[in-house]
Amino acid sequence: MIAWEITRSCNLNCLHCRAAAEKGPYEGELTFEECFRFIDEVAAFSKPVLILTGGEPLLREDIFEIASYGTRKGLRMVMAVNGTLLDAKKAQAAKRAGIQRVSISLDGATAEGHDQFRGVIGAFAGAMEGINYLKEAGLDFQINTTVTKGNLAEIETILQLAIRLGAVAHHIFLLVPTGRGRELAGEDVAPDAYEQALAWFAEQEDKVPLQLKATCAPQYYRIVHQRGGAKDWKEQGEGLHTFTRGCLGGISFCFLSHRGDVQPCGYLEINVGNISERPFQEIWAEAEVFQRLRDVNNLKGKCGRCEYRVVCGGCRARAYALHGDYLEEEPLCPYEPTHHQRAKRVKEQLSK
Repeated sequence: MIAWEITRSCNLNCLHCRAAAEKGPYEGELTFEECFRFIDEVAAFSKPVLILTGGEPLLREDIFEIASYGTRKGLRMVMAVNGTLLDAKKAQAAKRAGIQRVSISLDGATAEGHDQFRGVIGAFAGAMEGINYLKEAGLDFQINTTVTKGNLAEIETILQLAIRLGAVAHHIFLLVPTGRGRELAGEDVAPDAYEQALAWFAEQEDKVPLQLKATCAPQYYRIVHQRGGAKDWKEQGEGLHTFTRGCLGGISFCFLSHRGDVQPCGYLEINVGNISERPFQEIWAEAEVFQRLRDVNNLKGKCGRCEYRVVCGGCRARAYALHGDYLEEEPLCPYEPTHHQRAKRVKEQLSK
């Protein structure tokens, strides 16, 4: 998957925005021709899901031409919007362009909570209206929710709302302190509450009629394995970690900025190359940061010792935000590796 910040301009003022996006315009945005050239480079060696995101992608006038070109090149094109700029014409244009799915963010179950989080009165009503236009156009949509201390108690209600609206999926995103998110001091979920929320979310997989995914929450996959809800990865060996790890940044996922900078993900702000200076395929295959992220043996702290490092990997962006080292241990994970627990028990017994 490639998350492509097709524009950084945005019509909202979200409290958690990783890009601290404003209306813009922003200098250095990739031109129409550069966008087509990037799609050509990607399609020449791979067929990833290409996520058109922002900012707000609908603020880019050529968005549907770009999406159509990606579709013609055989890529699975999807789009992440806030919903407020959608109308019947744009929803139909997205459908014609071959957009396979549209995500709309709902960070509150009511207008009060969502509008406060998004920084604009009417954002919730706009998102609801946008969803109706997508349904009329016959386009699949999913609900994305950024989880903070402020809306943690509403997650179940938001999930039920997604079901009632007819969403095909609900994806939750655990807050990463980048961009404006750095200013949300005290709003990040405590490790134990974080663990409980992910355990609850895992329990819903067999209970709800839509696909669930936890993003920026790689511990979710450790919890799923602990619950016996996944094939025993230990029998398969660590060679399959590129398909099973919770944190996919630099492994099977990357981020492309509006200026053409390539990063492991949008929250891990380490530029590994620019597509105007170096071919994307070369950056993807050879960037040192990507190479280091692809080897779980490079992980440090308890992440490096953890028996679940293959399926989890910890959030590299949160590690970088706290430690200044993207290979350090995940700061919000309360789990202690098994051998560490064993050593602790032995020490306690010897001290008696």
